[in-house]
Amino acid sequence: MSEIDEQSRVRREKLSRLREAGVAYPHNVSVGNTSEGILQKYKDVNDPTELESAGSFELAGRVSFVRSFGKAGFIKIRDRHGQIQIHVSKEKLDDPSFAAFKGLDLGDIVRAEGTLFRTKTEELTLECLKLQILSKCLHTPPEKFHGLTDVEERYRKRYLDLISNEETRKTFKTRSKIVQGVRDYFLKRDFLEVETPMMHSLVSGATAKPFKTHHNALDIPLFLRIAPELHLKRLVVGGLERVFEINRNFRNEGISVRHNPEFTMLEFYMAYATYHKLMDMTEELVSALVHDIHGSFELEYQGEKLNFKSPWTRISMENAVKTHSAYEGKLQDHDGMRAYLKKRGVTLTGREGPGTLLSLIFEEDVESQLRQPTFVVGFPTEISPLARRSDKPSSEGFDVTDRFELYVCGTEIANGFNELNDPDDQKSRFEAQVAEKDAGNDEACDYDADYINALEFGLPPTAGEGIGIDRLTMLLTNSASIRDVILFPQMRGE
Repeated sequence: MSEIDEQSRVRREKLSRLREAGVAYPHNVSVGNTSEGILQKYKDVNDPTELESAGSFELAGRVSFVRSFGKAGFIKIRDRHGQIQIHVSKEKLDDPSFAAFKGLDLGDIVRAEGTLFRTKTEELTLECLKLQILSKCLHTPPEKFHGLTDVEERYRKRYLDLISNEETRKTFKTRSKIVQGVRDYFLKRDFLEVETPMMHSLVSGATAKPFKTHHNALDIPLFLRIAPELHLKRLVVGGLERVFEINRNFRNEGISVRHNPEFTMLEFYMAYATYHKLMDMTEELVSALVHDIHGSFELEYQGEKLNFKSPWTRISMENAVKTHSAYEGKLQDHDGMRAYLKKRGVTLTGREGPGTLLSLIFEEDVESQLRQPTFVVGFPTEISPLARRSDKPSSEGFDVTDRFELYVCGTEIANGFNELNDPDDQKSRFEAQVAEKDAGNDEACDYDADYINALEFGLPPTAGEGIGIDRLTMLLTNSASIRDVILFPQMRGE
């Protein structure tokens, strides 16, 4: 029998004794205190009499340390806010409580009652008067000093990762703080939080490959949403002029350090605003989140120092290609652009227009070089089926839209634009997408007749945006992979 199997066998024997005593897995358990609450409230109190007169405290948590000296010892327990030390002795415990202490293992969940005192090393400690095992840990938890180090195991068994790794707990607390900060920002600006369907009858809202399912009762195919955009804009048509949704999206595409099939986006829409206003809001929101979490507008991401203090750089896609790309020809030379992309190993279909060629050079050469927060504007109409066409062509003659994307460390964080509210223009864009799908593009959108009908009732001048919550969290927590900031990332079967 292996050492691990032997340890589990011993733990199960201890559980059997708890069952025989009728005290295994008790319920109706309550506690009135947390480790942080006690440590903060009494951090400056040193007088023994004052500490003892503070009364009795109740705590519960997972055992992270045990040291026994026979008839006495110390344990440490971790709750949702931190860790606290507990002193136990046969002299002050009743028999069931001392038996519980003698049967403790690392990872057990316990409840303790007692008064406060300071040890010889001045550590604030609970003098235990009653101890109860609430839940027996039947496996040896990961080694406490190094945590769960196997990366795949950390993702597959996130519960073990959270038990053993303080940094993981900190990351997901920060993620929660980011989501709450986003929600507060929009609620304070008169936006209404809404919920829209996660199953769609059409593929819409973005260019991506969907997950497909089937509704048995209705006997119709459905798609997990790739974006909530068209439903949210229907709400603006209906008079909800400022809406936002923190939503789950699903895209049946590759998995990488920046991509997970299921991910979280913020999408918001604001009537009587332009994409310039949305860039200002994005800069304000993200810089405030950075400062709130880090106490500064500067942070370090994977060894690279980033500065989120306003103003951020704003550059057109054309100028970005001119400045950062190795392509030396003219942007009007479409054959030259095509030849350059082929030389770089980019697969082309032959259907690409000039705007698509420009965007491919941008993706190939420029994205990775945009390290500090940078807004890229002037996206070609060909790759922006839902964005409003700019009133004028670009300086190089490209047909472009009133659209921007935010890049940090070579990664797209946000995408926003003036919404296309001309139903006839939108109809022709949908028809072009259908032609793309018929030609074999499995990321093209469907034709949404009901959305066209909604636009015919009138969508006010509106700007909308999506911000990737996962990628934003990666930046603000210095996480190298998107799987580090998703509690349960998609994994291959074992």
